[in-house]
Amino acid sequence: MRLLHTSDWHLGQNLHGQDRDYEHSCFLDWLLGQLGSRKPDALLIAGDIFDTVNPPLKAQERLYDFIVNAHERLPQLTIVMIAGNHDSGSRIELPAPLMRRLRTHALGRVLWLDDGQLDADRLLLPLPGAEGEIAAWCLALPFLRPAEVTGATLGSDYLRGIGQVHEWLIEAANAKRQPGQALVAISHAHMAGGSVSEDSERSLIIGTAEALPASLFGPSISYVALGHLHKPQKVNGETRIRYSGSPIPLSFSEIAYPHQVLDVLLDGEQLVSVDSVPVPRAVHLQRVGPAVLDTVIEQLAGLPNVDLLADVLRQPWLEVRVRLDEPQPELRQRIEEALRGKAVRLVRIAVEYAGNGSVADDSSAGLVDLDQLNPQELFRRAWLDNYGSEVDEQTLDDFAVLLQEVQLEGEQP
Repeated sequence: MRLLHTSDWHLGQNLHGQDRDYEHSCFLDWLLGQLGSRKPDALLIAGDIFDTVNPPLKAQERLYDFIVNAHERLPQLTIVMIAGNHDSGSRIELPAPLMRRLRTHALGRVLWLDDGQLDADRLLLPLPGAEGEIAAWCLALPFLRPAEVTGATLGSDYLRGIGQVHEWLIEAANAKRQPGQALVAISHAHMAGGSVSEDSERSLIIGTAEALPASLFGPSISYVALGHLHKPQKVNGETRIRYSGSPIPLSFSEIAYPHQVLDVLLDGEQLVSVDSVPVPRAVHLQRVGPAVLDTVIEQLAGLPNVDLLADVLRQPWLEVRVRLDEPQPELRQRIEEALRGKAVRLVRIAVEYAGNGSVADDSSAGLVDLDQLNPQELFRRAWLDNYGSEVDEQTLDDFAVLLQEVQLEGEQP
C-alpha cells in the first residue's frame, strides 16, 4: 500500500504579522494534485495542523475544504490526522463524526476507560488497501499532554506515562492485526536526536524532560510518521522513523530546509521505500545581512525592481539584519527608502549590537526579540531579575506543569 506523510501545516500562521494564507492555499492545491497523480491509499497528517489552539475561521475553512476536495478526487482515500502541541485536541475532534463520512479520522486526545485501561480501540484505525481489504493498522498518537498520561493509574512521571501508552497501544495493535498487515504509527513528539529549527518550534519541554527515545517504536512497527520538527529527517538514521517536516518555511531560520511530503510504499509488513516529494515554494523567504548598515543598503539596492505584471502575492518576504555599534534612530527610514520600488515585502528588521551579541527589532538597543524565547526561558530570566539567582529545577518543573494547565484551558473551543 502507498501512504503520503505530511505534518506541521500551521494553518493560520502569521510571519511577523503577515498572513500566510496564500502560501497554504498553494500548498493544499499542490497536495490535491499529488493525491490525484500518486493515488495513495492513505494520507497521514502528523499534527500541528493549525498554528494556534483557536485558529482563524479562514484556516479552518482551508482544512475542511481540502478534506472534501480530497474525498471527491479519491473516494477510497483514508485520511488520518492527529493534534499537535499547537492544536486543540478537542477542536480537532469536534467534527469527527462528520469527517468519518469522508473517510477521515481526527484524533486529538487519548482517553481512559472506567477501569483505568487505555481506550486503545479509538486509537487503532484500519487502513484499507486498493482492493478494500485491511492492509495495515494505524496507531494514532496525538501530542500527549501531562494531564492525559499521568494520574492514579500511571503516576506522576510524564515520560513513564508516555512510554506506558505506547506499550499498551502497540500490544493492542499486535493482538488485533492479521498476518501480513503492517503497523503504521503516526505521532507528534520530539524524538531524541532530532534537529530543531531556531525560532519556530514551540518547546515540548515538561520541566527538564523533552526528547523521547526511538525505542518506544519497536521493530513490529513498519513505519512511524512523525510531526513537530520542521526539518525533514530520520530519527537515529532509521528509514522507518521519519519527520516529513513542514511544507512551507515557518520562519527565516527554515529558508534552507528541503520542504517536502513523503511517499511511503509498503508490501505487506515490509517497508519498501520512502521517497521525498519536494513542495514547490509559492513565496520565498529572503534574508539580507547580517552586515554593517552601509553594506546592507548596497545589498538592498541590488534587489530586483518591481515587475508590474507579476503577482504581488508571490513577492518574497524579507528580513534585514544589521550590525550596529549604537542605535540609529533613522534606521527603518533608511532601509525603507532603499527598498522603494523593490520586489520584496519587508517583514522584519533585526539589529545586532557589537559587543553583547544581542538581537533586537528595529532600533531597540539591548533588547532580545521575545519571539525567539520560549516560556521557560522567559520565566528563568524573570526569576534571575527578581531574585538575583538561577531558578532551581523543581521550580522549573512546577512552572512547566502550570504552563501546560493554562494551555489546556485555552484549548477549549
